[in-house]
Amino acid sequence: MLRTLLVLAVAGLAALGTGAPAFAQATKAPSQTALPPEPPAPPLPPDYSEESRRAYVAGLKEARELMAQKKFDEAIVRLDALNRDRPREPQARFLKSVAQGEAGRTADAFATLTALAADFPELPEVRNNLAVIYASRGSLESAQRELEIAIAAAPDYAPAHENLADIHARYAERHYARAVELAKGKPAPATTLKLKAVREALAAQ
Repeated sequence: MLRTLLVLAVAGLAALGTGAPAFAQATKAPSQTALPPEPPAPPLPPDYSEESRRAYVAGLKEARELMAQKKFDEAIVRLDALNRDRPREPQARFLKSVAQGEAGRTADAFATLTALAADFPELPEVRNNLAVIYASRGSLESAQRELEIAIAAAPDYAPAHENLADIHARYAERHYARAVELAKGKPAPATTLKLKAVREALAAQ
Protein backbone atom coordinates (compact mmCIF):
# COMPACT_ATOMS: atom_id res chain seq x y z
CA MET A 1 0.00 0.00 0.00
CA LEU A 2 1.31 3.44 -0.82
CA ARG A 3 2.23 5.61 2.11
CA THR A 4 0.33 8.73 3.12
CA LEU A 5 1.53 11.41 5.51
CA LEU A 6 -0.45 12.78 8.44
CA VAL A 7 1.37 16.09 8.75
CA LEU A 8 3.28 18.41 6.48
CA ALA A 9 7.03 18.25 6.88
CA VAL A 10 8.50 21.38 8.42
CA ALA A 11 11.00 21.64 5.57
CA GLY A 12 8.17 21.77 3.09
CA LEU A 13 6.85 24.91 4.76
CA ALA A 14 10.08 26.88 4.80
CA ALA A 15 9.10 28.91 1.78
CA LEU A 16 5.65 29.73 3.14
CA GLY A 17 6.47 32.51 5.56
CA THR A 18 4.43 35.55 6.35
CA GLY A 19 5.77 37.58 3.46
CA ALA A 20 8.89 38.63 1.61
CA PRO A 21 11.90 39.46 3.81
CA ALA A 22 12.41 43.15 4.49
CA PHE A 23 15.51 44.67 2.92
CA ALA A 24 17.20 47.81 4.16
CA GLN A 25 16.52 50.82 1.99
CA ALA A 26 19.39 53.09 1.00
CA THR A 27 18.79 56.63 2.18
CA LYS A 28 20.44 58.17 -0.88
CA ALA A 29 20.70 57.19 -4.53
CA PRO A 30 24.28 57.08 -5.83
CA SER A 31 25.46 60.56 -6.80
CA GLN A 32 21.99 62.01 -6.19
CA THR A 33 20.27 64.04 -3.54
CA ALA A 34 18.32 62.36 -0.78
CA LEU A 35 15.09 60.71 -1.83
CA PRO A 36 11.83 61.50 -0.05
CA PRO A 37 11.06 59.08 2.76
CA GLU A 38 9.15 55.94 1.91
CA PRO A 39 5.56 55.80 3.14
CA PRO A 40 5.05 53.48 6.13
CA ALA A 41 4.39 49.86 5.29
CA PRO A 42 0.76 48.78 5.61
CA PRO A 43 -0.03 46.73 8.69
CA LEU A 44 0.03 42.96 8.36
CA PRO A 45 -3.32 41.21 8.02
CA PRO A 46 -4.80 40.01 11.33
CA ASP A 47 -4.14 36.37 10.41
CA TYR A 48 -0.38 37.05 10.60
CA SER A 49 -0.42 38.14 14.24
CA GLU A 50 1.38 36.11 16.88
CA GLU A 51 -1.90 35.49 18.67
CA SER A 52 -3.40 34.12 15.46
CA ARG A 53 -0.39 31.89 14.88
CA ARG A 54 -0.62 30.38 18.36
CA ALA A 55 -4.35 29.80 18.00
CA TYR A 56 -3.71 28.11 14.66
CA VAL A 57 -1.11 25.75 16.12
CA ALA A 58 -3.43 24.91 19.02
CA GLY A 59 -6.27 24.27 16.58
CA LEU A 60 -4.13 21.90 14.55
CA LYS A 61 -3.28 19.98 17.73
CA GLU A 62 -6.94 19.78 18.66
CA ALA A 63 -7.87 18.52 15.19
CA ARG A 64 -5.19 15.82 15.35
CA GLU A 65 -6.51 14.70 18.74
CA LEU A 66 -10.02 14.46 17.30
CA MET A 67 -8.69 12.41 14.41
CA ALA A 68 -6.86 10.09 16.80
CA GLN A 69 -10.26 9.49 18.43
CA LYS A 70 -11.75 8.87 14.96
CA LYS A 71 -13.97 11.92 15.31
CA PHE A 72 -13.31 12.89 11.73
CA ASP A 73 -16.37 15.05 11.15
CA GLU A 74 -15.59 17.11 14.25
CA ALA A 75 -11.97 17.42 13.14
CA ILE A 76 -13.05 18.67 9.71
CA VAL A 77 -15.30 21.32 11.29
CA ARG A 78 -12.36 22.50 13.42
CA LEU A 79 -10.04 22.57 10.42
CA ASP A 80 -12.54 24.52 8.34
CA ALA A 81 -12.56 27.18 11.07
CA LEU A 82 -8.77 27.34 10.96
CA ASN A 83 -8.86 27.72 7.20
CA ARG A 84 -11.21 30.67 7.52
CA ASP A 85 -8.95 32.32 10.11
CA ARG A 86 -5.68 31.77 8.20
CA PRO A 87 -6.53 31.07 4.55
CA ARG A 88 -2.91 31.49 3.41
CA GLU A 89 -1.65 28.52 5.44
CA PRO A 90 -1.63 24.99 3.95
CA GLN A 91 -1.43 22.81 7.07
CA ALA A 92 -5.10 22.78 8.04
CA ARG A 93 -6.17 22.16 4.44
CA PHE A 94 -3.76 19.25 4.18
CA LEU A 95 -4.87 17.78 7.49
CA LYS A 96 -8.47 18.15 6.37
CA SER A 97 -7.73 15.99 3.32
CA VAL A 98 -6.29 13.32 5.61
CA ALA A 99 -9.39 13.44 7.84
CA GLN A 100 -11.63 13.18 4.79
CA GLY A 101 -9.70 10.17 3.53
CA GLU A 102 -9.81 8.46 6.93
CA ALA A 103 -13.56 9.06 7.04
CA GLY A 104 -13.96 7.30 3.69
CA ARG A 105 -14.68 10.53 1.83
CA THR A 106 -12.05 9.90 -0.83
CA ALA A 107 -13.65 12.15 -3.44
CA ASP A 108 -13.67 15.05 -0.97
CA ALA A 109 -10.05 14.35 -0.02
CA PHE A 110 -9.10 14.33 -3.69
CA ALA A 111 -10.82 17.68 -4.26
CA THR A 112 -9.10 19.22 -1.23
CA LEU A 113 -5.69 17.98 -2.35
CA THR A 114 -6.22 19.08 -5.94
CA ALA A 115 -7.03 22.63 -4.83
CA LEU A 116 -4.09 22.61 -2.44
CA ALA A 117 -1.72 21.46 -5.18
CA ALA A 118 -2.90 24.34 -7.36
CA ASP A 119 -2.13 26.86 -4.61
CA PHE A 120 1.08 25.22 -3.34
CA PRO A 121 2.59 23.19 -6.22
CA GLU A 122 5.94 22.97 -4.44
CA LEU A 123 4.70 20.81 -1.53
CA PRO A 124 5.65 17.16 -2.18
CA GLU A 125 3.39 15.83 0.60
CA VAL A 126 0.33 16.98 -1.31
CA ARG A 127 1.50 15.33 -4.54
CA ASN A 128 2.33 12.15 -2.65
CA ASN A 129 -1.18 11.83 -1.25
CA LEU A 130 -2.76 12.62 -4.60
CA ALA A 131 -0.70 9.76 -5.99
CA VAL A 132 -2.04 7.47 -3.26
CA ILE A 133 -5.61 8.22 -4.33
CA TYR A 134 -4.82 7.79 -8.01
CA ALA A 135 -3.15 4.44 -7.32
CA SER A 136 -6.13 3.27 -5.25
CA ARG A 137 -8.27 3.94 -8.33
CA GLY A 138 -5.91 1.98 -10.58
CA SER A 139 -4.65 5.12 -12.34
CA LEU A 140 -0.98 4.23 -12.15
CA GLU A 141 0.05 6.69 -14.84
CA SER A 142 -1.49 9.61 -12.95
CA ALA A 143 0.03 8.40 -9.69
CA GLN A 144 3.43 8.19 -11.33
CA ARG A 145 3.09 11.74 -12.68
CA GLU A 146 2.26 13.16 -9.24
CA LEU A 147 5.18 11.35 -7.63
CA GLU A 148 7.59 12.57 -10.28
CA ILE A 149 6.42 16.14 -9.65
CA ALA A 150 6.98 15.61 -5.93
CA ILE A 151 10.50 14.33 -6.50
CA ALA A 152 11.32 17.17 -8.89
CA ALA A 153 10.22 19.66 -6.20
CA ALA A 154 11.98 17.83 -3.34
CA PRO A 155 14.59 15.29 -4.54
CA ASP A 156 15.28 14.15 -0.96
CA TYR A 157 11.64 13.41 -0.14
CA ALA A 158 11.85 9.69 0.66
CA PRO A 159 8.13 8.71 0.67
CA ALA A 160 7.73 9.77 -2.96
CA HIS A 161 10.71 7.64 -3.99
CA GLU A 162 9.32 4.65 -2.11
CA ASN A 163 5.88 5.09 -3.60
CA LEU A 164 7.26 5.53 -7.09
CA ALA A 165 9.12 2.24 -6.65
CA ASP A 166 5.82 0.64 -5.66
CA ILE A 167 4.22 2.03 -8.82
CA HIS A 168 6.96 0.48 -10.93
CA ALA A 169 6.47 -2.80 -9.08
CA ARG A 170 2.79 -2.71 -10.02
CA TYR A 171 3.75 -2.07 -13.63
CA ALA A 172 6.10 -5.04 -13.45
CA GLU A 173 3.38 -7.28 -11.98
CA ARG A 174 0.99 -6.21 -14.74
CA HIS A 175 3.43 -6.99 -17.54
CA TYR A 176 4.76 -10.24 -16.06
CA ALA A 177 1.17 -11.44 -15.66
CA ARG A 178 0.47 -10.53 -19.27
CA ALA A 179 3.58 -12.37 -20.40
CA VAL A 180 2.45 -15.50 -18.54
CA GLU A 181 -1.00 -15.20 -20.08
CA LEU A 182 0.39 -14.87 -23.59
CA ALA A 183 2.56 -17.95 -23.08
CA LYS A 184 -0.69 -20.00 -23.20
CA GLY A 185 0.11 -22.29 -20.30
CA LYS A 186 3.82 -22.62 -21.07
CA PRO A 187 5.50 -19.56 -19.55
CA ALA A 188 9.24 -19.51 -19.12
CA PRO A 189 10.21 -20.57 -15.58
CA ALA A 190 12.09 -17.31 -15.06
CA THR A 191 9.01 -15.27 -15.94
CA THR A 192 6.89 -17.23 -13.47
CA LEU A 193 9.46 -16.72 -10.74
CA LYS A 194 9.64 -12.98 -11.43
CA LEU A 195 5.88 -12.68 -11.28
CA LYS A 196 5.81 -14.56 -8.00
CA ALA A 197 8.56 -12.40 -6.51
CA VAL A 198 6.85 -9.15 -7.48
CA ARG A 199 3.50 -10.29 -6.12
CA GLU A 200 5.08 -11.37 -2.85
CA ALA A 201 6.82 -8.01 -2.54
CA LEU A 202 3.58 -6.13 -3.12
CA ALA A 203 1.69 -8.36 -0.69
CA ALA A 204 4.29 -7.65 2.01
CA GLN A 205 3.55 -3.93 2.08
